[in-house]
Amino acid sequence: MTENNNPNPFNDASPEELEAAMAANASDELGRLKAELEELKAKSSDLADQYLRAKAEAENVRRRAEDEVSKARKFGIESFAESMLPVIDSLDAALAIQNATPEQLREGSDATLRQLTSALERNKVLAINPAAGEKFDPHYHQAISMVPADQPSNTVVSVLQKGYVIADRVLRPALVTVAQG
Repeated sequence: MTENNNPNPFNDASPEELEAAMAANASDELGRLKAELEELKAKSSDLADQYLRAKAEAENVRRRAEDEVSKARKFGIESFAESMLPVIDSLDAALAIQNATPEQLREGSDATLRQLTSALERNKVLAINPAAGEKFDPHYHQAISMVPADQPSNTVVSVLQKGYVIADRVLRPALVTVAQG
């Protein structure tokens, strides 16, 4: 007698039973696939919602940054302007004196210059005023001429006009004469 070692339970099943088993299996698979599809649709919807929210937030951040930059440009000079007001007041007061003596004019001019220099320094605008004998620096100085001098060559002899820097950026180089070699 031959034994059947095949564990397949469908070997002895009738065609109707096989068809019913396959239909049940297909129905289970279809149900599983439908559930998986619904789950993926829900995840997709959630991701689309998250994307739209992130996009809106990025747009809000961009708009706020543009507003801040616009305000900084518009009002950035406010502090500087406030420090200039006392200088204007001093000049107005000096001009209001009808018969000022040369000493009064000189004293008022000196005080106004001190106020102006102080206001510039508070706003990080610093003078470039090299001393005689200082090495010529083309980043901060502009040579107007070279003159014979009793000092090493390529050094500053005199300053014709002060220069100015703001936060290490040259606004205007100092105009200088330089010793010839």
